[in-house]
Amino acid sequence: MRRTTILLADDHMMFCAGMQKLLEPVFEVIGCVQDGRALIKTAVEKNPDLVLVDVGMPLLNGLDAGRELKKLMPRVKLIFLTMNPDAEIASEAFRIGASGYLLKNSPGEELLQAVHNVIRGTSYVTPQIRHAMEEMFVRDPMSLNRPKALTDRQREVLQMLAEGQSMKEIAYILQISRRTVRFHKYKIMEELGIKTNSELVQYAIKHSVISPP
Repeated sequence: MRRTTILLADDHMMFCAGMQKLLEPVFEVIGCVQDGRALIKTAVEKNPDLVLVDVGMPLLNGLDAGRELKKLMPRVKLIFLTMNPDAEIASEAFRIGASGYLLKNSPGEELLQAVHNVIRGTSYVTPQIRHAMEEMFVRDPMSLNRPKALTDRQREVLQMLAEGQSMKEIAYILQISRRTVRFHKYKIMEELGIKTNSELVQYAIKHSVISPP
C-alpha cells in the first residue's frame, strides 16, 4: 500500500528532525527544506501529498510560499506550524488554502491527529486558537474572505527589507532593478501607513512575515 508522502519545511533542523522521527513510522518523509524558495522548488520536483510548513521561514515566509505553492499545485495539502497564537495569522493561512494549523508547542499526538485529519479530507485547527478564530469570525464574518492588502511581490520585498537585506541584494535575488525595489518599498509603506524602517520591521514580526530575533 502506498504511503502518504510528506515534505517538511522549517529552518530549525532539530525541529525538522524531530518531526521526521515522529512521522516516519507511518508516513514517507521525502525531505526537509529550510526556506520558502527551496520549499517551492522541492515541492514541484517531488510532488508530495502533504507539506508541513513553518510560518516564519527566511527568504520567503511560509504563508507566501504556501500561497505560491497552491497556485502551482492546487491539490497539495498544507499544514502550517508556528509559535504565534494570533488568530489573524491562522485566518490568513486558511485564506490561502491551508488544511491545518498548529502551534509548535503542540504535543506530537496532536500533530499526528492533524495529519490524519487532513489526509482524510477534513481540516484541523489546534484547540489553542480555535476559540479565538471562532470569535473573530462571529465579529467579522468576512474575515476569511478578505483579500490581502499587499501584492505577492510587495510581500516578498517587505520580508527581505525586514530581514535587513539591502536594495542591491533584493534586486539581485528578485532579478529586478533597484529602482523597482525602491518603488515597491514606497508603495508598501504607503499602503500600510508606515513611515520608518523600524515600523516596517515591527509590522513584519507582528504579522509573521519574519520571525522575531
